Amino acid sequence: MKQYGVSEEEACDEMNRRVVIAWKEINEEFLKPTEAASPILVRALNLARVIDLLYKNGDNYTQVGKVTKDSVAVLLIDPIP
Repeated sequence: MKQYGVSEEEACDEMNRRVVIAWKEINEEFLKPTEAASPILVRALNLARVIDLLYKNGDNYTQVGKVTKDSVAVLLIDPIP
């Protein structure tokens, strides 16, 4: 941040913008036909979802709270069919 003369808030905003763009690309590519087996792609997508959940608002992996526990339960234990 200091190297480029931007504040922490500006750097975080830019990273969040890039994450949004990356998710759009992931979702677009996931819908295209591919030679890779669908179950493998679903597992990779689910891993990306969990990583996004754990690190979107700080380190929720090390500092697990109620929101993280509830979100993991909804995503993995009781998913909507």
